[in-house]
Amino acid sequence: MNHNISSMRYYYNDSSVDRREFLKKLTVLTGGAAFTCTITRGHESMADIVSPDDPRLQTNMITYPGSTGQVQAYLAKLKDKEKLPAVIVIHENRGLQPHIKDVARRIALEGFLALAPDALSPLGGTPDNQDEARSKIGELDNEKTIKDIVAAVKYLKTHPNSTGRVGCTGFCWGGGMTNQVAVNAPDLVAAVPYYGRQPAAEDVPKIKAAVLAHYGELDDRINAGIPAFEEALKAAGIDYQIYIYKGAQHAFNNDTNPGRYNKEAAELAWKRTIAFFKEKLNT
Repeated sequence: MNHNISSMRYYYNDSSVDRREFLKKLTVLTGGAAFTCTITRGHESMADIVSPDDPRLQTNMITYPGSTGQVQAYLAKLKDKEKLPAVIVIHENRGLQPHIKDVARRIALEGFLALAPDALSPLGGTPDNQDEARSKIGELDNEKTIKDIVAAVKYLKTHPNSTGRVGCTGFCWGGGMTNQVAVNAPDLVAAVPYYGRQPAAEDVPKIKAAVLAHYGELDDRINAGIPAFEEALKAAGIDYQIYIYKGAQHAFNNDTNPGRYNKEAAELAWKRTIAFFKEKLNT
């Protein structure tokens, strides 16, 4: 067990502007977030790290049995690999957006069978309008939603392309859900919540998975739960790591959100996440 606090300084190299940095500069130049938000939402694929048509990958929408019926999900894997450890990717509070599908493809390229469930499946799936999707998230039955995503662990353990070892990661709302999957799925091997709401202290001893938790230094609301979470993890003897990224906000990993994206923090957290999954799921 170890508790790590990462101290970092955000940098900007004008000679190597990528698409996300371009959007950040555009926000400043146009003098308002509304314009950038329109561009980001209307053309979210501009920020794809891995193309939906990447020839190395096999991707498709599937369904798996959940507690509320069939759950829609995006599945991604390397074409030339038959058996892979699996990782569930849980979306933010705007449903299964193109950005999360991109994250699933990034994970797939690292050698995992990636599955991104659509938690809004019981309500007809994620709508195109992100504001509508965020409103619908509030209509979900929390306990049934947890069961729907926990069902993905069982689905992946027996999937013909899976080795049977399953991890889970999620962002914002999905970070909180990742913690709940860890509490409710004893077969989960590794959990990586990004700035997610922590589980109740009395539920932490139920966790059997190793935990790697990422937080932004400026995310006061979510960070308020870290001390109690860590104390409970220690008391339960759970294998855990906690990283707090200096200068980073909530949602710092989302490269389609120029107001919150922190390139340095996101890249370091990603490096740690992939190394963690490779260590825990490949053994």
